[in-house]
Amino acid sequence: MEPKYIFVTGGVVSSLGKGLASACIGCLMESRGYSVAIQKLDPYLNVDPGTMSPFQHGEVFVTNDGAETDLDLGHYERFTSYRTCKDSNFTTGQIYESVINKERKGDYLGKTVQVIPHITDEIKASIRRLEDSFDIVIVEIGGTVGDIEGQPFLEAIRQMRIELGEEQTLFVHLTLVPFINTSNELKTKPTQHSVKELREIGIQPDILICRSDRPLPEELKAKIALFCNVKQQAVIAGRDLDNIYEVPLMLEEEGLGAAICARLGLSKKDVDLTKWRELQELIRNPEDTVEIAVVGKYVNYEDSYKSLNEALYHGGYPHKLKTIIRWVEAEDLEVEGADVEAVIGNADGILVPGGFGHRGIEGMICGIRHARERGIPFFGICLGMQCSVIEFARYGANLESAHSTEFNPETPYPVIFMLRDLLGVEEMGGTMRLGAYDCDLLEGSFSHKAYGFDSISERHRHRYEFNNKFTEALEDNGMRIVGRSPDGKFVEIVEVADHPWFLGCQFHPEFKSRPLDPHPLFRDFIGAAYKYKLKRES
Repeated sequence: MEPKYIFVTGGVVSSLGKGLASACIGCLMESRGYSVAIQKLDPYLNVDPGTMSPFQHGEVFVTNDGAETDLDLGHYERFTSYRTCKDSNFTTGQIYESVINKERKGDYLGKTVQVIPHITDEIKASIRRLEDSFDIVIVEIGGTVGDIEGQPFLEAIRQMRIELGEEQTLFVHLTLVPFINTSNELKTKPTQHSVKELREIGIQPDILICRSDRPLPEELKAKIALFCNVKQQAVIAGRDLDNIYEVPLMLEEEGLGAAICARLGLSKKDVDLTKWRELQELIRNPEDTVEIAVVGKYVNYEDSYKSLNEALYHGGYPHKLKTIIRWVEAEDLEVEGADVEAVIGNADGILVPGGFGHRGIEGMICGIRHARERGIPFFGICLGMQCSVIEFARYGANLESAHSTEFNPETPYPVIFMLRDLLGVEEMGGTMRLGAYDCDLLEGSFSHKAYGFDSISERHRHRYEFNNKFTEALEDNGMRIVGRSPDGKFVEIVEVADHPWFLGCQFHPEFKSRPLDPHPLFRDFIGAAYKYKLKRES
């Protein structure tokens, strides 16, 4: 049976939260027993965000099958049971690349290749790749209505409404209702203009989610409904909340789930949001706090570490703790005479995340040394794991000039070097070790205790690896290799034996953490940090 399609667009300004809205729609539909798939269509010309700066685009979210995708896919996975894949994210670059490759092969022989129908047909075909075995497919259109680059995507979904019919398709438009302080009132005109632009290209939204910093009065909803040609019950207030995991509950109370079901002719089912309500109670009433210092390269733009932030919060939930994140710019630890103790402060744990490039590396190593020598729980992820190996080689194994060849190709002790499979590869996009790989764990390690399994699978995104030639030198001085690929080729996890909790992993566990199912490494890291806090305060 053909799935129902829900298309989510945004207007007025960017960063209104279309990704979160799409994820919450998925959550509400799953709470009614429907199976859901979610997809993001990005209008930019890059083939994927893999080579884009985190300051430009935020984190790159990696799927099990190795796709480098938009950070909104992390929202999809955290709010639903759907696991994203390569077909969950398409860009203008991918669409045009596919069409041009077909033209070169002669698929359109004799025809003039045009935006309509060839580009829009390719977009529609990409959307329909997810339809097998799902009741509902949610498609988020990136960007803002009115953007030139987004027009082919909007035209494609307009065509899908005609082809599939109104009972199979639904348009949700996310817009802004700002509060103007000088006049002391909420203004609906931006929403009216945004809907007007949509209607000019042939799309009449069925449901409006109106972002605001306060509740919308019923008379304002009635005005929006009248001027935007929607039913009043289809005007949903999306007010700002301190906690994103409360958003599905707020939207359900506003009637979003019921409005979607009514519009798509879906049968009424009991709604079960019990676990989400229990989570809210836990978040609102933590028993204590724990503070984690994140020593990173992109701390001035928190979306660069979106999944990491959320995984740290998740890690506190099983312990009934609120995680407080202290952002530490790695370069601040490199300043001559820097007081590491003052910069990091009384953090209960230290985490060094992933990244690329030489900037801030010595600061990261400084933070890691501080954690190792003072017995502060430490968690290193990807680049953070590599820096922990460099730090231990220098100050634990007396290999004074140890480094990664990424930062010093001439180092006499290349404890981290280029992936052997990438030697000679010049292209940057999509050439890293990407996606899910298996890892065997050493019994008795922090990792094995956390997972409770002998073998695991985690998602990777890296271009450099641990140099096995230095295994003996490091292990003889107290570093343990506790996680390896099944063939023994790749070192995946390192730990320090005589430490309360010191772990570095080459993969990105944050991509698999969920609010209702925290990742075991983050859970145990936060637990160790809290034990350290209690010991320090006693």
